[in-house]
Amino acid sequence: MPPAAETVLDEVDGEEGAGGAPPRPGGPARGPRSPAVAGPLSAALLTAVLFCLATRLSRSHPFGPVTRNTVDLGQQYLPFHAYWRAFLLGDTHGDAFLNWNSGFGSNFLGDIGTYLSSPFGLLVVFFPADHAELALYAVTAAKITTAGAAMALLLPRLRPGPWPVAAVLGTAYALSGWTFNLGASVPMWLDGLVAFPLLCLVGEWARTARRPVLGPLVVALAWTANFYTAYMATLGAAVVLVVRLLTAEETATARQRLAGALRAARGVLIGIGLAAPLVTVVFLATRGADPTPETTFEPVAWTDVLARFLPATADVDSPALFIGTPALALALTLPFNRAVTPRVRAFWSAATVLVTLSLQWEPTHLLWHAGASPNGAPYRQTFVLCGLLLIAAWFSAARGVPRPAALLAGGALLGLLAWAARGSVDIDRWTYPTFAVAGALVLAAVLLALRNGRRNTARVLPALAVALLVLAQAGETAVTGKRIEERQRGEVAWSPRLGPWHTAVAEEVARADAWPRHRTDPGEVPGGNDVLIVGGQGPDYYSSLTAEVTSRTLTDLGFGHYAKGRHPVTLDNPVTDALFSIGTRVRSRPTEPLRQDAAPRATVSVTTTPVPPLVTVRAPDRRGTRPGNSAFAEQERLLGAEVYELPAVARTGRTLTARCPAGSQVWFWAPEYKGTAALLGEWSVDFDGRPPAVRAPMQALGTVPASGDVRVELTPAATPRLPRRPVGCLLRDRLDSAVRQLTATGATRVRTTGHTVTAELPPGSRGFAVLAVPRVSGWRCAAGEAEPRPARAYEGLIAVPLDGGATTVTCSFRPPGLRLGGAAGAAALLALAVTAVLHRRARR
Repeated sequence: MPPAAETVLDEVDGEEGAGGAPPRPGGPARGPRSPAVAGPLSAALLTAVLFCLATRLSRSHPFGPVTRNTVDLGQQYLPFHAYWRAFLLGDTHGDAFLNWNSGFGSNFLGDIGTYLSSPFGLLVVFFPADHAELALYAVTAAKITTAGAAMALLLPRLRPGPWPVAAVLGTAYALSGWTFNLGASVPMWLDGLVAFPLLCLVGEWARTARRPVLGPLVVALAWTANFYTAYMATLGAAVVLVVRLLTAEETATARQRLAGALRAARGVLIGIGLAAPLVTVVFLATRGADPTPETTFEPVAWTDVLARFLPATADVDSPALFIGTPALALALTLPFNRAVTPRVRAFWSAATVLVTLSLQWEPTHLLWHAGASPNGAPYRQTFVLCGLLLIAAWFSAARGVPRPAALLAGGALLGLLAWAARGSVDIDRWTYPTFAVAGALVLAAVLLALRNGRRNTARVLPALAVALLVLAQAGETAVTGKRIEERQRGEVAWSPRLGPWHTAVAEEVARADAWPRHRTDPGEVPGGNDVLIVGGQGPDYYSSLTAEVTSRTLTDLGFGHYAKGRHPVTLDNPVTDALFSIGTRVRSRPTEPLRQDAAPRATVSVTTTPVPPLVTVRAPDRRGTRPGNSAFAEQERLLGAEVYELPAVARTGRTLTARCPAGSQVWFWAPEYKGTAALLGEWSVDFDGRPPAVRAPMQALGTVPASGDVRVELTPAATPRLPRRPVGCLLRDRLDSAVRQLTATGATRVRTTGHTVTAELPPGSRGFAVLAVPRVSGWRCAAGEAEPRPARAYEGLIAVPLDGGATTVTCSFRPPGLRLGGAAGAAALLALAVTAVLHRRARR
């Protein structure tokens, strides 16, 4: 290999290796750490520019009019970050333990640990409340940018080399296909993208017996930010550490390797222990969450795996392995690069191949995903493999351009990969043209680098070669980001941008809010979980931690849900309004069809009705006794009164007939029905049951005519599946009587703090005090001066036994696992302190 080719990129850097050239006599001393700063800063800048450029090319907000709110980004993460801002600024009814806005009261500390505990999330306070989308985009961009800088920081620590190459490879890592396809739309997973290079750095510290205190703190930060992807990043960092222990000169003996491994294990265990107060809460909340159907992992075809290495491919069901043609070409040269020692080549190549194979084998798939195959996006760990590929690329390029033989072999592998992927369904019309242009630029860069050596071009050609490499990497990345964004918008569910509709509802909710005298339900607004944006205290709640108790209780009462039960939605029904003390209901309708490129407007109305207080008193014999398991009967049992007529229903083809009292209100309950239902003479009503993912809520069809005849016409989208009693006729006079009774015997005053409810009761109250909150784990209650005990359940709601002597009840919520996690955290903190003392003594 020509000497000029060996140092081509070093000349661009102006240094040899990573240590820096000695200063000129009499000249200013150059800090040996300047490359350590230049590489990460350059990677951060290039990453930020390219990510924003991809957003602009796809015409997505904030650089275009089109919504980015696809699937859970709009229905979960955006509302949570909007609420997080309000919480941090003290504008919420709840506290860090409890969120009163969602699910009639939900475990907020668990949601913090799942969605919001990243330090980057604090950026939301710097944005106005009506710019929540921009705030979330800034959080996303900051995480991706930091990931690029972290990788550029790691690479020279593994092997000295030129910082421009480290910067380009850091950018390639941060803007991999995984980032565009998954990370950018699931922002909390991006903390794992940041964590992987940092945890590899922690492994390096452990291997060389350095920074025994900082290492566990980095682990703790990673696991606190997002323990799910931090777990994957920890496994990946363990792979890197094993290879380093087996290949680095500093750990040449078995004893040195064992000592390094033990130091790393100690640091990881202490770090996880420090994160335990939050991780334990999330873990126990996950165990109590509404279960999703078990998923059996089915690996995709290897053709699709190979296709995902290429640009502009998109599919959440296959591993997003794009890292850019220049970076991939360098990685493929490593097995053939004789400038790298055989041991290093062998172990890094083997590690990369084995991790690739682990993506496709079910036992290792389960290991990567902590024992549970996920519902959707089964290759969530792919960012680790992207990182390993870029480390391999770095080892091959750190000492200069690989020799021609290695370049030819790597290029042949790259061409073979592209040819083998040609039949994949993931190939986009942009894939091969983009790949060809990038390949041509890479080839030109290599030829320029190999020609370097003439005196008059000693600096021009290396700089031009690097520019071509950057152009190839940047162009491919921008096109890939653009196409993935465009394809996602066309293939998955989306929510419109925040705008006048949300503002109008939020203003009405704020004007009507009377919490805790009664609840205000903001009704249906575009996007799930938007009660966190517009305010109120409704049932709408979408979280991976939605409690099974909450989901089951609301489903039994006729509420609908999405996401297999983890997203209960509002139910506009006067009986459930009475049960949950919803005194004010906001209703809104869009004034025009929803569009991806415009924020919607709506007409808004507000209705206030008398309802019982948040805490009511039920006598032991007060429960409804109607038999059956219909939602109508469940509502009556909880209300303690029969307020529906449940007629026998005759079914003829697509027509249901029954008889009900004239003037009563007809309600149709068919949670698995998809289609329309219409009472004779009334408008049709849409139902969207798609079990098990979606259950349709019960809905009103109209008023029974004077004849008493009920005739419901069905227009099903498929063979209808109806319950035995799908029709109930609500008698408002009976409901009004039940509401007056519960109000007269219920709490005379209700006070709430962040996670505590206190109610004053009429003297002599007996039976049960029922708090209109699902009885999830963590609630403790007391009547009068009694000791708090775990809350009882009354038809799924919180209940406190009353013996007639207490005039107050108090219920308080503490997230399960907080005490256990706190103890583990205290033990880990003690272990960290001991480690610090021992390290200081050893240094002395």
